[in-house]
Amino acid sequence: MGKREYRDKRKRAFDNHQSGSEKALTWLNSLERQRTNRTGKERNKADRYALDCQEKAYWLVHRCPPGMNNVLDYGLDRVSNPNEVKVNQKQTITAIRKEIMYYQQALMRSTVKSSVSLGGIVKYSEQFSSNDAIMSGCLPSNPWITDDTQFWDLNAKLVEIPTKMRVERWAFNFSELIRDPKGRQSFQYFLKKEFSGENLGFWEACEDLKYGDQSKVKEKAEEIYKLFLAPGARRWINIDGKTMDITVKGLRHPHRYVLDAAQTHIYMLMKKDSYARYLKSPIYKEMLAKAIEPQETTKRSSSLPFMRRHLRSSPSPVILRQLEEEAKAREAANTVDITQVMSKLDRRSQLKKELPPK
Repeated sequence: MGKREYRDKRKRAFDNHQSGSEKALTWLNSLERQRTNRTGKERNKADRYALDCQEKAYWLVHRCPPGMNNVLDYGLDRVSNPNEVKVNQKQTITAIRKEIMYYQQALMRSTVKSSVSLGGIVKYSEQFSSNDAIMSGCLPSNPWITDDTQFWDLNAKLVEIPTKMRVERWAFNFSELIRDPKGRQSFQYFLKKEFSGENLGFWEACEDLKYGDQSKVKEKAEEIYKLFLAPGARRWINIDGKTMDITVKGLRHPHRYVLDAAQTHIYMLMKKDSYARYLKSPIYKEMLAKAIEPQETTKRSSSLPFMRRHLRSSPSPVILRQLEEEAKAREAANTVDITQVMSKLDRRSQLKKELPPK
């Protein structure tokens, strides 16, 4: 701040609040400097020399070791590379090989262009814009504004007939379908007709194991194994041998995520195979045809003060003044008829002559 004030002497360097802060800081700095000088003068020469040596020794002991990042560094000096060889460290053959392997893997790593990733974000935003209650509103009305609970009734978890917007959202991607309880119920009905309902049942059991009670993890894992994975199980699922071996080994010491490999395998199987057939099935088409498309209701006046319309008993004075100025401007812009002006002057002069003298 001092440099800025010195540089802009001829100009107004600071605003009012900035100049006040600068004066307060200058005053505190001067007080601290005076106190330090007074304390230093009161000490004898030996004490001053000892304190100076202590300060130098402190920074020698607490300075950063070679190769470590310094907190005082900034800019490019602050950038750290975990694979960078430290100062005074000899590069061994193993370290060089690791570095070569690191750069080879970095070159082989597939990356996405920024234009492609930005295009994906734009596509996602356009796809979900109609379902954004803030940007596009919600039908029939926002219950927090209109005090109408019809929106919550139509969008209940397991409502008998869902809304059309909700059913259309199931076709966006598989995660939207399986995340919605009503969509998952419809998908389960479709899988039962295809004799593969155990896939979704296994996925739901894995979700219950993952987010359920920690004290019942062992019991749930054993139950899932007996029901879906054991040889001759009642609802046996078809997974590859490698995934089965990983799952069986993990069940010896069960935890929340012990079935992640099998769950991911079943999830991808439903996503790539069953989901596409579900969207083409009569079950989804019938659900879409019967779906409700609610109409927007008229908004009732809210009881909130900031939502009320402020009524005026008379027009605003600003508006009246603007109307008067516009009327005067129109009158000034109109062309003046000289004959009318002369006739008015003649009538005034005749009236003055006819008046009797006082």
